[in-house]
Amino acid sequence: MKKIYLLFLLTTSVLFSQNSAETCGIINKINALIQSEHIRPKPVDDSLSVYVFDNLINELDPSRNLFFKTEYDEMALKYRLNLDDLILENDCSFLTDIKAKYVNSLNRTKNVLEKIQSMPIDYSKKDTIRFYKKSFPFYLKKEDLEKAWTKKLRYQILDEIAESSDNLDSIKTNFKSIEAGARKLILTNEICRISTLLENNTKQEEKLYNFFCTYFDPHTAYFSDDSKTSFVASLSKEHLSLGMTVNLNEKNEIIIEEIDPNGPAFQTGLIKKGDQIVSISNQKETLQVSCASMESISNMILSESNKQITLTLKRNSGKSFDVFIEKQIMKDEDNSVFSFMIGKDSKVGYIKIPSFYADLDGNSRKGCADDVAREVIKLERDNIKGLVIDLIDNGGGSMEEAIKLAGMFIDYGPISIVVDNKQAKSVINDPYRGLIYKGPIVILVNSNTASASEFFSAILQDYNRALLLGSTTLGKATMQTILPLEEDKSTDYLKITINKFYRITGKSHQYLGVTPDVILPEFYEDIYQKESDFPTAMKNDSIEPFLKYRTYVKRSLIDKLAKNSTTRLADNYFFNNIKKINQKIDEIVNTPKAEIPMTLDAVFEQKKIVSSLWKEINTFNDENNPLDVYNSSVNQFLLGAYPNDKTINQYQMDNLKTNPYLNEAVNVINEFNGSK
Repeated sequence: MKKIYLLFLLTTSVLFSQNSAETCGIINKINALIQSEHIRPKPVDDSLSVYVFDNLINELDPSRNLFFKTEYDEMALKYRLNLDDLILENDCSFLTDIKAKYVNSLNRTKNVLEKIQSMPIDYSKKDTIRFYKKSFPFYLKKEDLEKAWTKKLRYQILDEIAESSDNLDSIKTNFKSIEAGARKLILTNEICRISTLLENNTKQEEKLYNFFCTYFDPHTAYFSDDSKTSFVASLSKEHLSLGMTVNLNEKNEIIIEEIDPNGPAFQTGLIKKGDQIVSISNQKETLQVSCASMESISNMILSESNKQITLTLKRNSGKSFDVFIEKQIMKDEDNSVFSFMIGKDSKVGYIKIPSFYADLDGNSRKGCADDVAREVIKLERDNIKGLVIDLIDNGGGSMEEAIKLAGMFIDYGPISIVVDNKQAKSVINDPYRGLIYKGPIVILVNSNTASASEFFSAILQDYNRALLLGSTTLGKATMQTILPLEEDKSTDYLKITINKFYRITGKSHQYLGVTPDVILPEFYEDIYQKESDFPTAMKNDSIEPFLKYRTYVKRSLIDKLAKNSTTRLADNYFFNNIKKINQKIDEIVNTPKAEIPMTLDAVFEQKKIVSSLWKEINTFNDENNPLDVYNSSVNQFLLGAYPNDKTINQYQMDNLKTNPYLNEAVNVINEFNGSK
């Protein structure tokens, strides 16, 4: 028996040392690539060690209810200032140690949850709860584990009970039966979630690699072959798809919202709109939706490597049934350029660019720039008098596409200055002589307008080629490329920041964002994450201007249009009410919370306040007269040839009719045309 036990220990030790060496091997390859290619390499020192350790522990125990304070203190003493030395010494056994403590904490938590499951919860006991927006210290003591989880579960159950009805008296009358159902649901889901974490405790290495990467900047990242394939696919408007969209209902269940009649889900003949997804399987692992994270569910559905998916569905609370689906290459309508005409008299063209997707094969002309060019040509056939380019929520994509697109709207000249890690400057020039369109342009931007879309907007702003309208953009002015960690292997990759780009004025929007000419509020603007919110984001700087370029119109004209727009909107009902609602959102999300009593009355009142705010947001409409939105002559003809596109076309059109940002963009263009 001793021999077998000793052999097991030796085998386990060898296995752990192999894993440790492999983990450190990948990190050191990442570091070597960063030190040679990154725009701003930093030394591997105590600062990196603290950043990686803190992020790793926060990722494992964000709510501070798994690790005991003694365990955290022990790990912090051993590793918080030493990870840098251990990595450079090729000793990554610290991760094995941390993972073992994590698994141990999950197992004991599961045992405690199972114990609580068999005991009643006393809702009459006086207690309070406080919520923290930011991370807070580790405090959990061994003797308080059951007490801490009972308190957490008590609040979750009360919150679930409060969601069951808008009538507090009815809830109190039926409290016993409602509590039993809520308690069973909450505890089953928590135990299931812990079990899922125990079963899928295999991705800590990737998290370690990524925390190492993001120490250098927020956009440098490790990619496995699978994650690289998915990332590249996200830059295309065509990718493997199930041909359906899903949404969360009020019970946080995943419901099938739409089914594309051209897609594989529809072709099964078994799936209907409104079906609930109970579980998802990729033939290797199965995720129970009720207790898996949204991240893991999304990865399962969207990953390009999961070509075959089995969905377990439930219809109208009936019996569950399985449906096997094989993904097909499909056009992503939500990631494709589209256009409309606005107003029979104003005849303003509108083009939505959801992202700067790219033709990665280089031969199919399916990139964003070519698609925009085609839409411009369609609109020009109807003699448009102005053009609105909508980049709201455009998170970027291919810089090459952004360069091509900028070149189509300016005549000639430099469009950006790029600086590499040797501080060498190179100028990007307009790749096309001439303009695809010569009329006035308004560009719509917001807090989620990022990277390539900021780059494009800044160019047209500096050339006075367009007036920018909206809210300040995200603030990313760096470029990344994907490199293999080893040239002869296709298993591990690094998305690495290799350049910073500057505007032709020598200024940069890095960290600060692009400021529109007309600044308008947007919902949630105080809670959107900006570049400046990332602790390792590169700060803003500028370089000495040295480029000559000729602007399209005088800056004084843009300033005049912007001033008149701001005056026109000073008393605007819609935008002034957005500011008021944003203050309420800020009070709920960003303001430190006072302790609330752990009573049904207090939890119900809190739910009522939040529900009222969401209702106010979701039912808030622009009171301006609806815009006259219609298809160009060419698109009207194409809809006749492709009738399956009519549903999404109508949906897009309806959303634009009461868009106040578009409404003001049309006003600006009309004023520009009237001032000629």
